[in-house]
Amino acid sequence: MKVGPCGISCETCGLYTEGLCEGCELSKERVKMLKEIGKNCPMLECAVERDIEVCSRDCGEFPCEKFEGWPLSQSWLEMYKSRSEKEK
Repeated sequence: MKVGPCGISCETCGLYTEGLCEGCELSKERVKMLKEIGKNCPMLECAVERDIEVCSRDCGEFPCEKFEGWPLSQSWLEMYKSRSEKEK
């Protein structure tokens, strides 16, 4: 099962299920291809630029503004933030 930097399974992503993307490949070529078809993914683009495989695991700035409104629910992001703050 492929998982994107956003943390969701590619099989649940509309771009994947519509056949527009073969899954989140961490490459500049995949970012370019998505931009060319008008389906840019800001999380994939950022992950490629920063060499991050999974945002919630690998990025100290997670969750950032790129996650506002999608693909994860606001309540899940708030739960994640509160748990992360308790661990510090």
